[in-house]
Amino acid sequence: MSEHPSSPDPKSPSGDAPSQPARSSGVRTFVGLFVVPLLVVIMCVGVFVLFGWAAYERRSVEDYLSDLRDNRSFFAHRRKQAAYELSKILSANPQALQEDPDSGRELRELFSTSEDLWVRRYLALVLGHVGDREAVPLLVAGAGDEDEQVRIYSLWSLGAIADPAGLATLTAALTDPDPGIRKTAAYALGGFADQTDATAALRPLVDDPVADVRWNAALALARVGSSDGLAVLEQMLDRRLLAQIPDITPQQQEDAMISALKALVNLDAPIDGAMLDRLADEDPSLKVRQAAIEARRARGAGQQGENQQLLSDRMAGAGFTAVLTPFDRSDYIRGFPVCPGSLSPLQQGRV
Repeated sequence: MSEHPSSPDPKSPSGDAPSQPARSSGVRTFVGLFVVPLLVVIMCVGVFVLFGWAAYERRSVEDYLSDLRDNRSFFAHRRKQAAYELSKILSANPQALQEDPDSGRELRELFSTSEDLWVRRYLALVLGHVGDREAVPLLVAGAGDEDEQVRIYSLWSLGAIADPAGLATLTAALTDPDPGIRKTAAYALGGFADQTDATAALRPLVDDPVADVRWNAALALARVGSSDGLAVLEQMLDRRLLAQIPDITPQQQEDAMISALKALVNLDAPIDGAMLDRLADEDPSLKVRQAAIEARRARGAGQQGENQQLLSDRMAGAGFTAVLTPFDRSDYIRGFPVCPGSLSPLQQGRV
């Protein structure tokens, strides 16, 4: 009698089915090698972010002022960081110092006496953000500083404060041999809307050999309501001309075109319809397209006599404020540093 072959025992290691312990071992290995380390990393990052956020939130304006007062040499990095943080806070909320009436005096003193260039650069911005008119004489002196960036930030702050006492310094800077100084002064003069001297001083700069200077002069003239830079604003919408500027980036081209469109709407100037349609429908930049669409709407409303001022205000923003600060940039001023100390070589592009 022949014996039938017995079926394999599923519990036997020699069976064809994979063993359950082997699968469990593989899962444990995967969890141990990948999942657990990943969870540990996530927890560490979360703790770091949480404590960093908590520490940041605890820092107040008074804390940063205290850091600025500390003259110990090994605290230099903290002073620089404090000045930077103050400039950030006050750019977003210029009223943050009103709770401490002595802070303005202290900032002016620190700006005039500090030997740290980084601190002076940032504090020049701070004085402009808070609109401290008592700081105008110090900023006038800063506009003649040996450090180029202290000069640039002092000029910007004189424009932000827009005190007539700073007008002569800004107009004098328009003839400076440094294009960076000229374009900053041109921008700053756009804040003097009620000063005919500022408009007259800006007009010659629309023929400046450096494109950046021409463009900022035209934008500043638009801010004070003058159409003397109209031809330059139209050139800023021509990508073929923009492409001829050495080292200009696509982002900078975009900034220039959007700024020009805003300025033209602010002036209620006639804009070529075919060009506007081309920008709105075909430009490679979605931001430029949107600005052109808004300008086209404003142009159409103007032709119909409906709500032109409302649309102009919408396009131009609050007071048509072209931004030169390191934080909220909307208008064109190429080469202005993202942070003090990062100023790239001045562009000498000519078209």
